[in-house]
Formats: sequence, C-alpha cells, structure tokens
Amino acid sequence: MLNYLAAYLGTGVVFAIVDTVWLTTLSTKVYRPTLDPVLAEKVSMGPAIAFYLIYIAGIVLLAVAPNRDAGLVKTAVAGAILGFVAYATYDLTNQATLKVWSTRITLIDLTWGTFVTAVSAAAGYMAWRWAERTLN
Repeated sequence: MLNYLAAYLGTGVVFAIVDTVWLTTLSTKVYRPTLDPVLAEKVSMGPAIAFYLIYIAGIVLLAVAPNRDAGLVKTAVAGAILGFVAYATYDLTNQATLKVWSTRITLIDLTWGTFVTAVSAAAGYMAWRWAERTLN
C-alpha cells in the first residue's frame, strides 16, 4: 500500500510541477488566441482539483503499477499511451463539437498530454521503486 501512496505522490508532484510550467508559460500562447471568447475569467478550482486527483490515480493504476517490474522505459511508454488516449478524448471531442476549437490546439495538446503523462508515470515508477527499497 505504501508503494501506491509513494507512486501517487511522486506522479502527482511531477505532474503538478510540469503542468504548472506549461499552464503559466506556453499555454496562453496556444489556447488564448483561439479560445479567449469562451474561456472563464477565473479557473474553477473544484473541477481542476478533481481532474488532477482522478488523472494521477489513473496514471498510477494504468501505467505505473502494471509496469512496476517492467522497468522505467515501459512505464513511461504506458504513460505516453495513456496520455495520448486521454488527451485525444478531450481534444477530439472538443474539435468535433466546438466552433472555436482548432486542429492546431488538438495537435499541440495531444503532444503535451502524451509528454506530461509519460514523464509523470516515470516519476511514479521511480517513487514506487524507492518505496520498495526504503519502506518495505
């Protein structure tokens, strides 16, 4: 159980740091020009926090734990696949249903989701391995 907790925290910390850098620097250049008319004035923190808690659990349960004995690279690849599928669900649904969504946003966001999920899964794997050596 401590392995799962360590993986969750490791995955979550890295995801939060990397995603914060993205959201506070590059995302305004990607999203704001196209989506400004439909963006909220202020982020609603409840749904944002719910997303992070749920998505981090998904990374741990679907990428980190199943690959804990397979190695760092396989875990990162599993994370990349999960990130691509999850972000494709969001982006392609938006592109199919929203007038203001663009292919450019879809492609950038798919790349971002693949990357951030792979890196976070790798961090979760390392946290899992650390917990195995240290806490068990």
